Amino acid sequence: MTEERPQVIVGVDTHADTHHVAVVTEYGKPIADQRFAATAAGYSEMLDFITSHGIVTAVGVEGTGSYGAELSRVLVKEELTVLEVNRPNRQHRRIRGKSDPLDAYQAAQSVLAERGISTPKTKDGPVECLRVLRTARTSAIKARTVAINQIRSLLVSAPETIRSKYRGLHTSAMIATLVRSRPSGHPADTGYITALTLKTLAIRYQSLRSEIASTDALLQEILDSYAPMLTELPGVGVEVATQLLVTVGDNPERINNEAQFAALTGTAPVPASSGKTNRHRLSRGGDRQANSALHHVVLSRMQSDHRTKDYVAKRTADGKSKRETMRCLKRYVAREIFRQIFNPVAAPDITDLRTVRKQLGVTLQQAAEQLSQWPSNLSRIERGIARNDHVAESYRQWLAQQQLSPNM
Repeated sequence: MTEERPQVIVGVDTHADTHHVAVVTEYGKPIADQRFAATAAGYSEMLDFITSHGIVTAVGVEGTGSYGAELSRVLVKEELTVLEVNRPNRQHRRIRGKSDPLDAYQAAQSVLAERGISTPKTKDGPVECLRVLRTARTSAIKARTVAINQIRSLLVSAPETIRSKYRGLHTSAMIATLVRSRPSGHPADTGYITALTLKTLAIRYQSLRSEIASTDALLQEILDSYAPMLTELPGVGVEVATQLLVTVGDNPERINNEAQFAALTGTAPVPASSGKTNRHRLSRGGDRQANSALHHVVLSRMQSDHRTKDYVAKRTADGKSKRETMRCLKRYVAREIFRQIFNPVAAPDITDLRTVRKQLGVTLQQAAEQLSQWPSNLSRIERGIARNDHVAESYRQWLAQQQLSPNM
């Protein structure tokens, strides 16, 4: 009769070059711990080590998004359950001390107690590609900003012969002019060195702008194939859409409902009452970059979305401040985006608007005057560049009335 193998739980404390692994029983009793190299050979030895003590029910890994990323992929390929373990509580560390074995055992105990654990991102699909591209794009944008700020700073103190050439020029024209310039002079000449440095910075700015444009094209290509309907929501562009997809990850099934998505994006309301004051505020946890993306959506909708404008007017009439109104809007936007990510709904078709208008012989200016809109706004709606369902429906109804009118 073969002896039944015990069930064990594994905890891993990850580092750049080594990982410390601890194994405990299903009742929390320590069995063994050992350090392994963070290499392919080390991962193989680690698998042999943890499976030699019994049937592995779960593996708790610290830092599945950084030092433990490759380890998590290896474990998942072996069909083991991998869980992200939060860093141990600082107060607990001060009491019990800190070492790699202690942290590894703490990770295993956290899995056993189901405390401070979550499902990690798989990091093996198109969303991971978006994350990597966004990392490069963010640094390029920062470097471009630094370059143009340095150009403007140098122009402030540059000799008048240089300043006069670029005074009053917009950024794009100034950069193009600086790139075409041909400074000449002696290396000890202040004017020559200033002009040469300005040209160098302009070339750098132009190169970074091209890099950002090519990265944006790649982001758009991935987005079109992975989640094309997400950008059809009002106020959601490529920047916002890619950030929110990165927040969700390649395995969206780890988020069970829109309340969890709200907590993940820092838009879940939490009580903030005291004494006679009864109020709520938004959670300050979650992904702050995702929260920033939702904030930009709210700002955009407050400027252009009919529903949002009506809501702001209503809440203002009720005595709510702008800040409180925006908190509520963030929660509504998070709910709408969650539904669009998990159950995409195509935007209403607008291809008929331009066709019908041209058949009637109506100009954009005439339509805009009737609808109290700017002609450019109607043009953007017709071409699908901007979305405003309220204006589009009013536009369609007005065109239908013109078709029925005998005067047209």
